[in-house]
Amino acid sequence: MTQIVQMRGMNKYFGTLHVLKEIDLTVEAGEVVVVIGASGSGKSTLIRCVNGLEEFESGKLVVDGNELAPKSGNPKSLAEIRKEVGMVFQQFNLFPHLTVKKNIMLAPRKVKDAPEAIANATAERLLNRVGIGSQADKFPSQLSGGQQQRVAIARALAMEPRLMLFDEPTSALDPEMIGEVLDVMRELAKEGMTMMVVTHEMGFAREVADRVIYIHEGQIVEEGKPADVFDNPQNERTQAFLSRVLAH
Repeated sequence: MTQIVQMRGMNKYFGTLHVLKEIDLTVEAGEVVVVIGASGSGKSTLIRCVNGLEEFESGKLVVDGNELAPKSGNPKSLAEIRKEVGMVFQQFNLFPHLTVKKNIMLAPRKVKDAPEAIANATAERLLNRVGIGSQADKFPSQLSGGQQQRVAIARALAMEPRLMLFDEPTSALDPEMIGEVLDVMRELAKEGMTMMVVTHEMGFAREVADRVIYIHEGQIVEEGKPADVFDNPQNERTQAFLSRVLAH
């Protein structure tokens, strides 16, 4: 198996606060890894290190064969990683002055020099793939939150990423819109996309993840298959966390 992400002894600080502690983690090609943990546990910071949105202070991080140096010490690798890694955030971060289709066309045109006709066809195909082909010429403000997040997923897919990162992609959505975004993510997983997902949606994690990782205070304290982590957690911290979140 090809390892898309390798972390070895990775540490991250915010000032004196040690937010990621000696992280060892690998993600194989085609694997769906879901990261869970309480707010402030470091799970979003972990995923943001993968594409260089956060610097790390020490350790090793290799993404699809490109090694990222601590403190952004290897800008060439970072540029390559950002071409190959798609990211979807809590907030949709769409350009409000561009139509939905133009939002999706922008990166392939600017970064990959894709001809306009090809970028246009890719955008239309991806909008159909996420179920909103009819919304191509609307502006983001005319769409619901769930639709905007699906546009954001399509935009990330337009760069043909080897890895997709999702940082709590449903946290900003109304409850009735969460399902439509998770459905798109389920389809991506079925198609073999390599994914790292930070989420509070435990049902999704149980159903879709190949592996679940529980982070507590910046450390990986438990990882395993979803059935093992959810039904038979070994660490008392994992047990306490799951008893709180699964009781609701």
